[in-house]
Formats: sequence, C-alpha cells, structure tokens
Amino acid sequence: MPASTTTAPVVLTAKALLLDMDGTIVNSDAVVERCWRDWAVSHGLDPQEALKVVHGRQGYATMAVLLPDRPMEVNHAENAVMLARETADTDGVVPVAGAPEFMAAIDGLPHALVTSADAALATARMTAAALPMPEVRVTAESVEAGKPDPEGFLKGAAALGVDPADCIVFEDSAAGIAAGRAAGMRVIGVGPRAAAHAPTAHVADLTALAVTPAADGSIRITLRPAAAAA
Repeated sequence: MPASTTTAPVVLTAKALLLDMDGTIVNSDAVVERCWRDWAVSHGLDPQEALKVVHGRQGYATMAVLLPDRPMEVNHAENAVMLARETADTDGVVPVAGAPEFMAAIDGLPHALVTSADAALATARMTAAALPMPEVRVTAESVEAGKPDPEGFLKGAAALGVDPADCIVFEDSAAGIAAGRAAGMRVIGVGPRAAAHAPTAHVADLTALAVTPAADGSIRITLRPAAAAA
C-alpha cells in the first residue's frame, strides 16, 4: 500500500546503506528523457508511455518491455548505443537536493552504489554531479539480472559483509524498490516517483533526513516529519 504520512520523526537503523544512483542521489532526468524520447519516437512508440517504464531498469530491459516481440540480442545492441549516448551527454546532470551533504555524512560508513548504469555511465554522472564515487559499487556489468531482480542489492550486501536484513536501500523507482524488497531489505524511497511503490519510508529529497553513526556501530537514519512510513 502507498506510504502514509506521519507527523513524528521516523528513525531507522542499519549496518549498511545501498544507494541507487539515478533519481536517488543524481538527478539525470533531463538526459534520460532526451535519449529515451528520441528512441521511442524512432520506433513509433509514445514517448510518455516509454518514460513510465524506463526509470530504474537497464536499457535492454526497458526495450524488452516496450517491444516484447523483438529479439533480445537487438535490445542489447541498441542498449550499447544508448549507453554511449547517455555517457556522453551530461547536460543537466546535477545532484539531488541534499546529496552532497548525505554523501559526506556516510563517508567512512559501510555503503555501496547499486545502479543499473554501467561503470562508464555511473562515473560520468557521479562526476558531473560532483559526488564522490563509493569504493564498493555494483554496476550493470556486475549482475546477470537487473532490477527489479534483487541480485544487485544482494551482491552489494555481500561485498560489504552485511546481512540483507541489516541493509537499507535508497531508491526512487518502482523497479528499484521492488528489487530492494525482494532482497529482504528496507527501502527509503526518494523523490516523487517513489511514494506510490510502498517503500518502508519516503522523503521528497535527501535534505529530509540525517545520517549519524550510533554508539553500537550501526547507522542511524532520522527522517524529518515530512517523511512517511509504510
């Protein structure tokens, strides 16, 4: 069910944080919409319908949803072209509000980037947004199955040596939230896309939370009253 509003602060604790990139810490909507609108039009598809499913998925998976009868090898080939275009286009790529402070707060705490982008695209966008790249990262090349499959988040937890139940995922998309849930993790939804997909808690952006290390070695996340708990 959708997250419900609350007037009291929401406090969650974890041993590790797993971060999606696009829409969660980096606002790349301008590039994504430019590239995928052009792709949809070139295939005779409604761009608005395409944009409903593109967020959070690897490109070939989006293509498979939109063109279900097309051979997957064609999707992989076109996705390679799409990735190259997206990597070269960083116009309008900026940090999500509060992301610089959030990344500074988790520096030194167990965390990993888990993104549907490949390594080159992740590097380009994190650099364009002037955000530090986490040492531990799971990119498109690291997984057999992309979101909404939980593989990426499970690999991130394993790389950090933390049980999935002790991880908190930060996500913005339906596919990403579903992946976090399927991994047995709690999910903080970030931004307007996230609220409708039953995250454990929801914030409008990263200015609405504070991250602090707890005395027992865990990570304490306090979501301000505007946040919502499931």
